[in-house]
Amino acid sequence: MVTTTCDTRERARGALLGLAVGDALGAPAENMKPSEIRRRWGRIEGFLTDRPAGTDDTEYAIFSALLLARHGSALTVAHVERAWHRWIADLDEGPFRGAGFSERGTLENLRRGLAAPISAQHRHAWSDGLAMRAAPFGVFAAGRPAEAARLVAIDGSVSHEGEGIYGGQAVAAGVAAAMSGAGVTSVIAAALSVIPMDSWTARSLRRAVVAAQRVQPDPLTRERQVRSAVVIGGYPWTDLAPEAVGLAFGAFAAARGDFRTAVLTAVNMGRDADTTAAVAGALAGAAGGLTAIPEEWATAITPVTGSCLPTMRGYHVLDVADLLTEEDPR
Repeated sequence: MVTTTCDTRERARGALLGLAVGDALGAPAENMKPSEIRRRWGRIEGFLTDRPAGTDDTEYAIFSALLLARHGSALTVAHVERAWHRWIADLDEGPFRGAGFSERGTLENLRRGLAAPISAQHRHAWSDGLAMRAAPFGVFAAGRPAEAARLVAIDGSVSHEGEGIYGGQAVAAGVAAAMSGAGVTSVIAAALSVIPMDSWTARSLRRAVVAAQRVQPDPLTRERQVRSAVVIGGYPWTDLAPEAVGLAFGAFAAARGDFRTAVLTAVNMGRDADTTAAVAGALAGAAGGLTAIPEEWATAITPVTGSCLPTMRGYHVLDVADLLTEEDPR
């Protein structure tokens, strides 16, 4: 399917707004077990606050999107490293707020004078911190999963290695395929096509999708099946890239691409719920376009507050989506 410029922009807006919506929906449930979610709220069906806001997932996605909009396909590791220094590492902002372990490890290394790829050598290089900011690369490289995967690996080389890179590549490639109007099966195939088939990420993704496609009597049973297919029981950290990416694609597959179902499935499975819902929202938003997102959710998203990255304060994901779909984003 060949998309028109209008189609591309609406899908781009759907992808990045979908990411922000999923992030804000999932934030209250982050690091929780499904049993804890049910005990506190029953089943999450919408925003739990009157002023929903995204977390580091949205702000780092904007950060990467602005970098990509400036450099396009000419993006280099040096560009990414300089941006991390200019916009984050070298600023006197006091304690670093609101980000995951991979970002903290990267910033510590950069501030010590280390450069990429050594800056990515820390204990959480396998985290989902690249996957959470990967959607803009799929938006930019619409219909070109391999190019999306190439570019996101350049971005990720500053902060991630191995499975952390693979998680970002799977998300970027999946969004790129969805941006061209590909169906759920083709989106999943695109994600798998850019990462090693014997990788932990690929295995988790496949297991989650298989579980999601089984006929189940109710959503709760399906969520349990998807979750049990990939989650490592008893492991305390919830930001594993193979796990989070598997859960996100499982939610997308279980929903057959429907936006509301995809993000709520991800949210109610808990674990790193803001990231899994952000990724599921980006995939479903790219597939369905802006109109796939419920209006009451879409209108609740405002410019980011800079709670994690002060330099991103005031940017709205819709404006960033438009930047990425200009004919010459540089």
